[in-house]
Amino acid sequence: MPDEVVIRAARTGDIRTIREIVRPHADSRVLVSKDAVTYYEALQQFRVAEQGGVVVGCGALHVMWEDLAEIRTLAVRPEAKGHGVGSRLLEALMADARDLGVQRLFCLTFEVDFFTRHGFEAIEGQAVEPEVYAELVRSYDEGVAEFLDLERVKPNTLGNSRMLRTL
Repeated sequence: MPDEVVIRAARTGDIRTIREIVRPHADSRVLVSKDAVTYYEALQQFRVAEQGGVVVGCGALHVMWEDLAEIRTLAVRPEAKGHGVGSRLLEALMADARDLGVQRLFCLTFEVDFFTRHGFEAIEGQAVEPEVYAELVRSYDEGVAEFLDLERVKPNTLGNSRMLRTL
């Protein structure tokens, strides 16, 4: 029987491994490539999946607004795919969102079936009120721009689906 998967908060020593897990997905443009400093700055947002002492997956929860957060950088090693690691990570991130008082989760993904199985639905147009949109549009964060469906991010996200889930 394989070792149990443990989901835990990421630590600074995990960043190199997280980048290693993300690299092939970024190279194929499934995930956005980020500089190392970006991962360190977002460390508190990350959880990792560890199996037998080895980090086999990662994911982050990025709060965007009072009731809204984004699931980011959800990735697993190829050998861990299909074993529930991604689902366990997503469930932990959703629990974190609930703990923070977030009521809606956004993701930008090619993995529509995976997120649909977890209660996400594809969205068109805006999912926030005009007043909130006016505040969010001031953000420099690319994820916020993707959520708002701004034209400036279109070349980077062509083919991705914008999905939302209410908790």
